Amino acid sequence: MKKTNPLHQALFRILRPLARLLLRNGIPYGEFSELVKRAYVEAALEDFSDGQRKPTDSRAAVMTGLTRKEVKRQREMLAGGDTGGHEVLHTNRASRVVSGWVHDTVFQAKDGKPARLSFDGPGSFSELVKRYSGDMPSRAVLDELLRVGVVSIDGESGRLILQKRAYVPAGDSEEMLRIFGEDVSDLVATIDHNLVSNESGQPPLFQRTVTYNNIPPDVMARWREYAAAQSQALLEQLDNWLGPHDRDTSCRESGKGFDDPVRTGVSIFLFED
Repeated sequence: MKKTNPLHQALFRILRPLARLLLRNGIPYGEFSELVKRAYVEAALEDFSDGQRKPTDSRAAVMTGLTRKEVKRQREMLAGGDTGGHEVLHTNRASRVVSGWVHDTVFQAKDGKPARLSFDGPGSFSELVKRYSGDMPSRAVLDELLRVGVVSIDGESGRLILQKRAYVPAGDSEEMLRIFGEDVSDLVATIDHNLVSNESGQPPLFQRTVTYNNIPPDVMARWREYAAAQSQALLEQLDNWLGPHDRDTSCRESGKGFDDPVRTGVSIFLFED
């Protein structure tokens, strides 16, 4: 009996829940197939250069198994910005506002914690939104943060109180799907890095999981609550360390301010079958 390729087994485990999500959101196989072709072409052209020049359409065709005509078509679609592939570098504006509120000293109280902000005026919520969310209307950002419970309004003073240090969109929304794309791509990129780290001479990235497969159902409610509380505490601790180094929210220039920025972070998620 032919032995199954370990990578095929891993891919099927990835694709099974992905197929469920795609079907639930009305994405048929043909549409998914087109996106896979585009991803193959972009990876072949961008990630497998010889250090001097990008691969040609012919070499990309050999690598991907697609025809040169199909490679050319997908390359032209990529050049036209047809996918949202590079949106992984986009930081959600609501998240940026929350991060600025936590780390920017202009919007902190004397004890260093996020201050209670008035909606308008110097050091206000509107000024915070303008600084970290560009041209987004302050009222629209506030309405969203109120909707998901990140912000509340003090009944006496009318000032805005930051209740949570992280913006998490509620529901199966467009923003949740954007986060899904970022989280899964980051995890796969970390695994890919670790698989080749010995060959590349780079240190592996941290990747650990706690898993048990015989947990009584009556434990799950307490486990979810405990895991969420501990994970949130750890993420806030990591944010306290890393946030002040971010050039967008630290309000200070790095000594190497012209170096290319690095995108980094730690993701935590709970799973159950």
